[in-house]
Order: sequence, then structure tokens, then C-alpha cells
Amino acid sequence: MSVITIRVPDDLRKRMRRVKVNWSEEIRRFIAQRVEEEERKENLERAIKMLRGRKGVEKGFSAASVREDRECG
Repeated sequence: MSVITIRVPDDLRKRMRRVKVNWSEEIRRFIAQRVEEEERKENLERAIKMLRGRKGVEKGFSAASVREDRECG
């Protein structure tokens, strides 16, 4: 496991010590959540770029597909 050091103001550190919180775990959880959010944004942007410029389906395709499914089923 890697070690990351952060700096917080002295008054905040004193307040952190007064509450019963596992700060290492809280910060690990926050970082993991934030990384996942950023990865989702990147994936969405990548998907949008892939879809840009693609031709859509021809007009009436959806209705024809539904009709075809009903006839076969």
C-alpha cells in the first residue's frame, strides 16, 4: 500500500482528534469514490465521442421492428 501525506491547518487537526472517526479509512473511501466518478466521466465522454458522427437509424425503423416482433411472436 502507498502512503500519501496531506496537510491540514492545526485547528482542523485538533478538531479531527476530538471526534471518533477513522480518518485514514474515510479518506481512502472518499478518494476511491472520487476516482470512480472521474472514470465514469471519462468513459461517458469517450462513448459520446464514439457515437458522434454515427448515422442514426432510418425513419420508421423502430415501428417496423415492433411490428415484426408482434407478427413473429
